[in-house]
Amino acid sequence: MKIIPLSEGAFTIDKTKIFVPFNLENDELQERPVGSLLVEVQPFIVITQKDILLIDAGLGFTKNNELQIHQNLKAIGLQPKEVTKVLMSHLHKDHAGGISKKDRLGNYELAFINATYYVQQKEFEFATDKGFPSYMTEEIAALQNNKQVQWLTDNEGVIDDYIHYQITGAHSPFHQVFWIKEENEIIFFGGDDAPQLQQMKNKFIAKYDYDGKKCMELRQQWWQQGKEEDWQFLFYHDIKTPVFKQ
Repeated sequence: MKIIPLSEGAFTIDKTKIFVPFNLENDELQERPVGSLLVEVQPFIVITQKDILLIDAGLGFTKNNELQIHQNLKAIGLQPKEVTKVLMSHLHKDHAGGISKKDRLGNYELAFINATYYVQQKEFEFATDKGFPSYMTEEIAALQNNKQVQWLTDNEGVIDDYIHYQITGAHSPFHQVFWIKEENEIIFFGGDDAPQLQQMKNKFIAKYDYDGKKCMELRQQWWQQGKEEDWQFLFYHDIKTPVFKQ
């Protein structure tokens, strides 16, 4: 399998939950509000024998009236229409902004016209009910009653015989993680349960998680299992290490 990170850049985020671009060379973290976190926003393309997978969809920012994630795909030689499956860990705005885009009339439509979107139904219901600032309900509303969407209703299961998913309820109440298994390879995407390499190595409980203790325990479990089974880890919010194998 081929893994391609689609970096959208570095950002700081504080209690306002607004993502502010951060220049790693020139900006100073100390000048941002107290408690600001420095994160990457980084969807992934995984090319398998069956699919071109997009895992999470970025912030949904546009440049020159085009989604940044579309521009990033074209920069690596892929067209948005070539994506066959979109796997969503959860629908927080920094992960789900790029699932849809505005048409000429200002209405939101799904951004990947030939892809099947795999979304936890309970996550969508929760996100729609909770709304701003964590969720952008206008953007995710394009999923509703759409034939491109495959709603996942089980706590765990298998997609197309090789993509395994499981609800953890750790970072958010209906957050899910993925294992992509092909031949002798296993790719693991932990979303915001396991967003950065450093968090895998340390006992760390984050206040921003729905169940921080469970996140910590799962990271320890996955780190050990990944070492034993030779997983490749994908880290959505890691500035330096988007892909890692122990």
